[in-house]
Amino acid sequence: MHNDIKEFSYHINWRSRGRRSGSHASTQRGMGMEFRGHTTLLSYPDPRRIDIRQTIRDPLEQVYVRIFNQKSATPVFAIADLSGSMNFGSKQSKVALTSNIASSIARSATNNSDPFGFIGFDDVIREDWICTQSFKSHQALELTTALKDFEPDQVGSAGLKDVNRFLPRERSLVFLISDFHMPLNDLEESLLLLMQHHVVPVVLWDSAEYKNLPEFGITSVTDCETGEKRTLFLRKEMRANIVASFEARRAEIEALFMSFDMAPFFVEGGFDADALTEYFHQFVAA
Repeated sequence: MHNDIKEFSYHINWRSRGRRSGSHASTQRGMGMEFRGHTTLLSYPDPRRIDIRQTIRDPLEQVYVRIFNQKSATPVFAIADLSGSMNFGSKQSKVALTSNIASSIARSATNNSDPFGFIGFDDVIREDWICTQSFKSHQALELTTALKDFEPDQVGSAGLKDVNRFLPRERSLVFLISDFHMPLNDLEESLLLLMQHHVVPVVLWDSAEYKNLPEFGITSVTDCETGEKRTLFLRKEMRANIVASFEARRAEIEALFMSFDMAPFFVEGGFDADALTEYFHQFVAA
């Protein structure tokens, strides 16, 4: 059922505090290969790590051992916007696209020995769309796959401000998936609350929202700031204004994310897992 999910490669640029072994640089002592220093055998009673040279040098004749840092796991979360504007899509809805992306994140995290969790929100945290972090991806993949058929109500995205309360205190890798059709002040307030984590904003836009509008006639358009839909009699000048407002909006949210050192990953059309791998090579130092 989940064999068609494509994975991507990611890494983090901080030391994980996770006690469970994984694949990331860590602050935890253990059986890793990263040399950390020396301590006495009394402080770290592991005779396998005795350093004869360091022991001979000590005038107090204490026995010294080499200590190393292990590789550790880091929590990975997909945070999904389930507000009304996410129902839009020319080929598939943004929610269906979110399903594909979240499933890819879940599979990638599990294969990287990291726990994965999922949180959905609209005007509130959607507790029917929450999967607590786990090293086993089966339950999460059931949830993210079911998301493909979900149809959001015409509600907003104010619940983003509460997401931080559902995340662990431990620094986590957080993929925030949304079209970000929300007031800029609300978005900034929410990002401030998420600063302790490494946030990857995954921005879902559809060219049919603004690029592929008809030159003339009645059509439904999305307000790029609020996500509200309006029916308009479109003329050439109005169409140009809509395109310009979306381009200005892109520049605004890009500048806001970069002010928090959160480089956005834009998805317009289908999801390309290889492009997300390239994103980490480009924006996240190994």
